[in-house]
Amino acid sequence: MKFTTALRGGCMRWAAPIVLLLTLFYYVVGESAPLSSYYHYAPTIVAQPLDSLYALAYAVAAALACWESGGLKNARIWELAPARSRYRIAANVLAPVIALSWLVLLLPPAISLARSATTPTLDSLRLPCAAMVLCVVHAVVGFAVGCRIPRIIATPIVAVADWIIVAFTVAVQPYWPRHVSGQFGIFGIGEVPRLVTVVVPVLFAGGFAIGLVILWLPYGWRMLRVVVAAAVAVGGVFGAYHTAEGWRATPPMTGGHVTMTCAGSAPRMCVPEYNARYLPQLQRDTASALRVLYDAGAVPAPPRLITDSYTYARTGKPSTSTGWRMILTGPVRSGDAVYQIVVRSLHFRCAQVDTRTAHSVWLWAAMKTGQEQQYRKYRKREDQDLRAQELEEQVHADVARVLGQPKAEQAAWVRRSLDTCGAKSR
Repeated sequence: MKFTTALRGGCMRWAAPIVLLLTLFYYVVGESAPLSSYYHYAPTIVAQPLDSLYALAYAVAAALACWESGGLKNARIWELAPARSRYRIAANVLAPVIALSWLVLLLPPAISLARSATTPTLDSLRLPCAAMVLCVVHAVVGFAVGCRIPRIIATPIVAVADWIIVAFTVAVQPYWPRHVSGQFGIFGIGEVPRLVTVVVPVLFAGGFAIGLVILWLPYGWRMLRVVVAAAVAVGGVFGAYHTAEGWRATPPMTGGHVTMTCAGSAPRMCVPEYNARYLPQLQRDTASALRVLYDAGAVPAPPRLITDSYTYARTGKPSTSTGWRMILTGPVRSGDAVYQIVVRSLHFRCAQVDTRTAHSVWLWAAMKTGQEQQYRKYRKREDQDLRAQELEEQVHADVARVLGQPKAEQAAWVRRSLDTCGAKSR
């Protein structure tokens, strides 16, 4: 059977419209955030719609391959005189099936990239390319099932089982099943999965597929083929398991794949390029606020560098006394970044601090640095019951009294407050 014949006469005529409608439905329903929130970062824009489509693509590949394989079996193709290689016949039948499953993976990300006017990058192709390879693997497995079990029985079972096995791995523990299933998940701004992350599921499922291909060889001792096929399948499974068994919920990844822009000194500030327009004013306001707190005796010397760690959220290095790493992308755009830095500069000696003491120190620092409005905004986000309102009245009274004192006494009060331990502050 030629490829064009398989395309015209196979299951594509009725399956393709259904699958494409399901794909668009998943795409529309699965959109969890506006594309503008990804700041034109192509890998995340691609990964977001794929998160809900991996299981569908694999199930489509396996189920339709099973159906086409059953059709060849019913037509007794394998009993005819061998005019062409059985692998060529299978490839011609599977090509439209694989192409449709690839379309499930490629169409939604392409729509998202077009909607957000974002150019794809090599890093953004890593997940879809791995998933496309897995579609071929699932198609091979489905084809093998169709060779043995009547397609009217096997096809719906393969479709449902494949979808459930892949989709539900994210809800089980230990974590390794999700990492070998091909359900890659979503990666944040600046993050890219390591090559080992995308190779492991290919190794796991590919071992089965290659083993089945070896079993189907038309020559050689059957027992030898069985032994080799079993060795390949078991080797792939155990290799993938051994690699992924120690991973946590988040697989290996790298961060910081976003261009950073830096400005100023004392401190020098670095933010992602998409926030560059806010940087000059942010750096000036931050330097001024830290200078005020330093002159007031509330904080030690300011850091030399403050870096927005949003693009390193799960992979970044910890802060040091001279280099702070803070997630500032959201606060920069909402106007709260300077207040966040002011709060970060106030180091309480203990992890748990009395709420009244903590709020008093934060309010005092906010009023000294012109961030009182931001302080009030954060307090409004909390539960404003009667007790909280009474507490804030006490905090404002305490701070008003302190602000009326000489500079040296204010500095002494701040140091005492920062050394105070008590109930948890938040």
